Amino acid sequence: MTVTESTTRTLEAPGATLTYDVRPGGSTDKLPLFLIGSPMGAAGFGTLSGHFPDRTLITYDPRGSERSTKPDMTSPSTPDEHADDLHRIIQEVGGPVDMFASSGGATNALALIAKHPEDVRTLVAHEPPMAAVLPDRENAQAASRAVYETYQRSGFGAGMAHFIAVVSHQGEFPDDFAQQSPPDPAMFGMPTEDDGSRTDPLMGQNMISGTTYEPDFDALRGASTRIVIAAGVESEGILPSRCASVVAERLGTELVIFPSGHGGFMGGEYGQPPGEPEAFAAKLREVLAGA
Repeated sequence: MTVTESTTRTLEAPGATLTYDVRPGGSTDKLPLFLIGSPMGAAGFGTLSGHFPDRTLITYDPRGSERSTKPDMTSPSTPDEHADDLHRIIQEVGGPVDMFASSGGATNALALIAKHPEDVRTLVAHEPPMAAVLPDRENAQAASRAVYETYQRSGFGAGMAHFIAVVSHQGEFPDDFAQQSPPDPAMFGMPTEDDGSRTDPLMGQNMISGTTYEPDFDALRGASTRIVIAAGVESEGILPSRCASVVAERLGTELVIFPSGHGGFMGGEYGQPPGEPEAFAAKLREVLAGA
């Protein structure tokens, strides 16, 4: 099957210029498949996209990330703002769509469905890191605030090392977790010098707003969208997987287990260790077909 080259488009939104890509493919009887992350952009879905030559694919960079700019790249971006952006793009390309949403993208997708269920036929929300739904939410959110404070105080390397320590923590967060000293950035190969910038979209824009967000569960339960909450088999016990489990329970659905871990669909993008993209894509295709 011949895969058509993608086209890149821009869309003006309140407070941001959004950049998104559309790659036509397959027959017109299949809905477009929108692949989203946050703050990860379109570049993170290069490998996964290659496993869906039969679908028209949409990818984008969330506001404040990569090609999607905003006047103040240090200002917070909320899940509701991201949801409005997704709605605008779907209106431009023509909906409804099927959607695979990873990490913060899964949080934003749930915000979208609560407002515009007509936009999405099937949503696969993979490991939304919504600490607000956890039984230990206060300690989890305090840990997230500590990451943000480390980043603001000491820069990217220190903030990212602290972030890794938080998201890799197994089980509930103890009362004193947020007060523990952050790890040395060199332990994770992160820069030890502060370059002075504070524009990182993960720690500077989305860390607090994403982990404190709780979706409208009543709206989600009543939505026409088929919502599938997913987690990686290797992620059991860490924050994103724990959040996914709670969200599935509150929606009254079964948590669907995918191969690999949090970035299981990736094939080395951003220099990350590859997951199991072939097996992941096969599972995603199976879940989408289950509608």
